[in-house]
Amino acid sequence: MAVPSGASRDLIRVLVADSNQTQSQLLSSALRRQPGLRVTCSRSEVSDCLNAMRSFPVDIFLLGDGPADHNHLIETLRTVHANHPQVGLILLLDSYDRSLVVNALRAGVRGLFCRASQPFRALCRCISVVQQGQYWANTEQLGYVIEALSSGPDTRVINAKGEGLLTPREEQVVNLVAEGIGNREIAEQLGIKENTVKKSLLRTYDKLGVSNRVELVLYALTHRGSEKTAETGAPSTSPRKAPAPAQLGVGRLEANQVDRLATDSACLLKTN
Repeated sequence: MAVPSGASRDLIRVLVADSNQTQSQLLSSALRRQPGLRVTCSRSEVSDCLNAMRSFPVDIFLLGDGPADHNHLIETLRTVHANHPQVGLILLLDSYDRSLVVNALRAGVRGLFCRASQPFRALCRCISVVQQGQYWANTEQLGYVIEALSSGPDTRVINAKGEGLLTPREEQVVNLVAEGIGNREIAEQLGIKENTVKKSLLRTYDKLGVSNRVELVLYALTHRGSEKTAETGAPSTSPRKAPAPAQLGVGRLEANQVDRLATDSACLLKTN
């Protein structure tokens, strides 16, 4: 992340907020020693974060999860994202579960960084990746995303007005991609040429502003038409039914399918 002398405009401006002030100060000091970063810190209360962003232009916002109520944490993320949608949100996690991962992504988070299992140099890489508009998550977290996609009846990708962004064929392709299926198998299932699948994906990437399959699945999660299941955060205890052929449902993924989905993205990291 080194930048040439005089290229201050290329600096990544980072705001660090954590309920643990000592931890926040230590992290800020460590990040300031890295070339290419300009760092400040604030308290983790949403009003303090917004005030800091008004006086200090920010590209990346690092928020520590701390011992606070996760609902309060998600509300902070959602409020910051609503007021500063251009800022890349990274959640610093000591631990996580399905509910936290899914709801954090729905709140606008693009990076999920596990402090307990990933080294500091990986955090610098995470900041760079999110600044480039990509996502940072590990395989288990991506698995939670896929489960969330499969748990609701409606996976239409919509805009802020609730309007569908993709054609029915493009939505079919998106859901098959989310199942971890390759282009050739998608073509066979839909009865079309593999090149048609590739063109459909390229059009979809262009429409949604994503660049690979992992980002596509994450976008589908955060812009889907139904949010009821993920808002509760609790996985269903009833037997999971396969979706009817006419519906845009996504099936549950095995670990090898998640790995396959992630093969074209450098920003998906395994921590095991």
